[in-house]
Amino acid sequence: MTAAALPPAYPDAVLFDLLTALLDSWRSWNRAAGSEPVGRAWRAAYLRLTYGCGRYVPYEQLVRDAAAQVGLPESAASALEADWLNLTPWPGALDALRALAPHSKLAVVTNCSTRLGTQAAALLPLRWDAIVTAEEAGVYKPDPLPYRLALDKLGVAPQRAAFVAGSSYDMFGTAAVGLRTYWHNRVSLPLVDGARAPEIEAPSLDALVPWLARFGHRQR
Repeated sequence: MTAAALPPAYPDAVLFDLLTALLDSWRSWNRAAGSEPVGRAWRAAYLRLTYGCGRYVPYEQLVRDAAAQVGLPESAASALEADWLNLTPWPGALDALRALAPHSKLAVVTNCSTRLGTQAAALLPLRWDAIVTAEEAGVYKPDPLPYRLALDKLGVAPQRAAFVAGSSYDMFGTAAVGLRTYWHNRVSLPLVDGARAPEIEAPSLDALVPWLARFGHRQR
């Protein structure tokens, strides 16, 4: 039987980064910053702080600290939070989630507070099997703990799950846990030095469901 003729073989679970892989949070950061270049610089500073701090520091504080690093007032962080419920899914995100829901458990693993993570996850109208935030895990990604906590909640082994990343920082954590990874690189971010390349990198989610439908057919 050819690969094209094989029946679908989805993973038992698919884990998602929330704020960059599924939701267009970049637009909110840019609006709060006043321009795209400043918003990009602010977000980059935040990512460095978040992925470098390890143990959980309040997300809202890291956003303020990153704003200060790029010369933005504290009011920018307040504007970002005020815009939180206006976050919108990337094109194709809802279609992909709805296509996967009959086949795989779905979970979020996100670097933010439990309050904001729960609010953002609720902007995607489906039933999540697990929502794990950095606050709940006590550490930020790419520490392996948040990913493992989600897998434990789902009762799924890492080799039977996949992760959809929005930033290549996630690849440090997914490599440590053993999660096959799809990088939804919507805004053409560079691969972070030292990060392992994902199995697929794409500027959209169009290839996600076909890739996952072949999950169980990969030659070991």
